[in-house]
Amino acid sequence: MLRQLIFALIALTGGAVALIWLTQSLHFVSMVVQHGLSLGAFLHLTSLMLPTLVGVILPISTFLVILFVYHKLSGDRELTVMRAAGLSPLQLARPGLLCALMATTLAYMLSLWLSPASYHAFHRYEFQIRNRAAAFLLEEGVFTPVSSTMTIYVKSHETDNFFKGVLIQDNRIPSKPTTILAEEAFMIPHGDALNLVLHNGSRQGIDPQTGQLGMLDFKHDTIELSSSHPGAEGDQDAAELSLHALFFPPSYVPLRYRAKLAVEGWARLTTPLSTLSYAIIGLVCALRGGFSRYGSIIRPLMAIFCVVGLLLLSLMLKGMASRQLTFVPLLWAEIIVPILICCALLLHEHFKGLSFLKRPVKGKHSS
Repeated sequence: MLRQLIFALIALTGGAVALIWLTQSLHFVSMVVQHGLSLGAFLHLTSLMLPTLVGVILPISTFLVILFVYHKLSGDRELTVMRAAGLSPLQLARPGLLCALMATTLAYMLSLWLSPASYHAFHRYEFQIRNRAAAFLLEEGVFTPVSSTMTIYVKSHETDNFFKGVLIQDNRIPSKPTTILAEEAFMIPHGDALNLVLHNGSRQGIDPQTGQLGMLDFKHDTIELSSSHPGAEGDQDAAELSLHALFFPPSYVPLRYRAKLAVEGWARLTTPLSTLSYAIIGLVCALRGGFSRYGSIIRPLMAIFCVVGLLLLSLMLKGMASRQLTFVPLLWAEIIVPILICCALLLHEHFKGLSFLKRPVKGKHSS
C-alpha cells in the first residue's frame, strides 16, 4: 500500500505543479517577446518557480492521495477484510502515516532551504533580464520607457553601447521630477543592472518649494537603469530570505516590517507540518467506523470540509499575527491540535479493536 500511496502522490503532485507552472509561465510570455529570450533562458527562469509550487501543493496533494486510496480500499471492502484478518487501525494507518511523514520531511526541506534559494535566484535572474535588455530597447528617435518611472530618448546609435543626443525623464522621486540632457552616453554593466554614463549635459528640475526651474550642468554623470526604484536591487522579498534573516533582521529594518518577517519565519516552520495534519485527518475519516454506504460519502466530505476550514483559519491567523505577534502561538495550535485529536481517535479505534478481538466468543465450545 505504501508504494501505491507514493506513486499516486508523485503523479498528483507532479500533474498539479505542471498545470500551475504552465499557467504561471504565461505571465512571462511578454518578457520573452519583448526581450528576445531564448527557450533555454525561459525554461531556466520558470523552472526556478517549481520548488515554491511543490511546497504549496504538497500538503493538499498528500491529503487527497491518502483520502482517495483509503476510501477506495474501503469501498472495495479491502479494509473490512484486513480488519477481519486481525489488523488494527494503527496497522492499517501505518502506510499512510509513513507517506505523510516522508511528504512532511520533503515539505520542510522545501520550506527551509530549496524554496527561498530558488526564489532568490528567480528574483535576481528576472531583475538581470529586465535591466540588461534595456540597451536593446533604446531605439533611435523613440521615447522608450525603461521602467514605470523613467523614459529615455536617443537621437542616434553609434554602437550598441554608445549613443548621441540623449534625453532622460526621471520620475523616480515623484516630488522632484528631473529632465536630463546629454550629448553622449555609454551603457556599462554594473552587477545585475546597467549604468548609463552621460557626458556634457545638464539636469533640469522644478524646485517644489519655490516653483522655480533649476539647472545644473555637468561633464560626467551616471544614471542607473533599473526596472524599479533606486536600491531595489538590494531589497529582498521575505520569501527569499533565510530563516535566520527573518527572525534576526538588520537593525535598519522598520519595526512594522519586522513583524511581517517574523510571521513569515514562523509560517515556514508550521506550514510543512500541515502536511502531516491534513493527512491524519484523511486517515481518521477513512478508518474510523465500519463500512457504510452513506458513511463512505459523508466521511470524505467531512474530511474535505475540515481541511478547507483549516486552510481558511491558517490564512486568517497569519493576517492577525502579522499585525500582532501575540497570535503566533495560534499558528502552532491550528496545526498541532488536529494532529493530537486525530491521534487520540486512532488510538481509541486501535484499543477498541483489540478489546473486541480479545472478547471470548460465547457458545463456541458448547456441545
